[in-house]
Amino acid sequence: MNFGFFGIQYSFGLQQANMSPIYQYLGADEASLPLLWLAGPMTGLLVQPIIGAMSDRTISRWGRRTPFFMVGAILCSICLLFMPYSPTLWFAASLLWILDAANNVTMEPYRAYVSDRLNPDQHSLGFLTQSAFTGLAQTLAYLTPSLLFWFGLNKDAVNASNIPHITVIAFLIGSVLSFTTVWWSVHSTPELPLSLNERNAILAKPRGMQATLTEVRDAIREMPQAMRQLWWMKLFQWYGMMCYWIYIVPSLARSMFNTTDASAQGFRDAGLLNGQIGGFYNFIAFLAAFGLIPLTRRFGPKVVHAVCLSLAGLGMWMLPTIQDQTWLFVPMVGVGLAWASIMGNPYIMLAKSIPPERAGVYMGIFNMFIVLPMIIQMLTLPLFFNSVLGGDPRHVIQLAGCFLAIAAVLTLRVKTED
Repeated sequence: MNFGFFGIQYSFGLQQANMSPIYQYLGADEASLPLLWLAGPMTGLLVQPIIGAMSDRTISRWGRRTPFFMVGAILCSICLLFMPYSPTLWFAASLLWILDAANNVTMEPYRAYVSDRLNPDQHSLGFLTQSAFTGLAQTLAYLTPSLLFWFGLNKDAVNASNIPHITVIAFLIGSVLSFTTVWWSVHSTPELPLSLNERNAILAKPRGMQATLTEVRDAIREMPQAMRQLWWMKLFQWYGMMCYWIYIVPSLARSMFNTTDASAQGFRDAGLLNGQIGGFYNFIAFLAAFGLIPLTRRFGPKVVHAVCLSLAGLGMWMLPTIQDQTWLFVPMVGVGLAWASIMGNPYIMLAKSIPPERAGVYMGIFNMFIVLPMIIQMLTLPLFFNSVLGGDPRHVIQLAGCFLAIAAVLTLRVKTED
């Protein structure tokens, strides 16, 4: 059931690992990087709740969620195909806009699909299995350029846009995986048929965009208390994660290779190194997702999530101070544990608190809690990047560690309810 999530998350892993370097290859400066990432979260802010609400109300021969899976997967494949051939900054930023919209069209109904098929006592297994596929997919997405280099490709060969050929091939692989994995998941594990009562309840609801927007508004107004409390945790959690993803390659370029020049060999080496440590933390997430299942059942998702975020915060604080490449993998253990928890435990806390018939719209709104902090980060960080952080990306990584520690404290304040 979760195999299609592999392709979706491979695409996200390619973005996390490669978009900042691609922007800098095309001439962007470090201070403007957050603004160039802004397109994706802005799209998600609009797409996620609307698509979630629409999938709750859809009746088709393929099911409620499946049409959204397939349309999103096709668009995602097309965008990944063209991204590494971007001739200009505006072209790459525009493609990222469409790519994130396509991923969100697929992903939000996918989370509701897991909730649809599983009994409440299976939610922890279902969402943490989804987290495991996230870790495995992003491990391969991060490592693909390095694997191509280890197999004999020239890491310094670039195309007309100064983008390395190994990056181009990684995006072509992602284009194939995005569609084929979702197709296989739908083909092998179709949606459960709606009962007569469920079907009649959907047909009784008003149709059209106005009704969808009204449903989103009403769901926000009637949001459970636990979901409101989760917002504050997610604000600091995702602000910190975006700081890490946007600035990790420039940070490694300075701390490990003493360069700020995007055309230098050291900068390309920093990109490969990020792929290796990123692949490592995602592999840790893949393994940890299964290990967290008994811990979450015993201690609860709240405590486990707080511990994992704390370890990641400590790891990110240490990261820019490390000079030996081998030791970089130590803090990545904490980041991997946090990433496994981020992709599973908050959804377990949420699923306990929302009515099943509104799973789609609430999953969409909950993922607004991801994109809103990202938008806030992208709009605010450039304001103090030079004045407070000294224009140094290493300080941004340490700021990310502080924010994840705050998120850990706020997690303990959440009161889940059935």
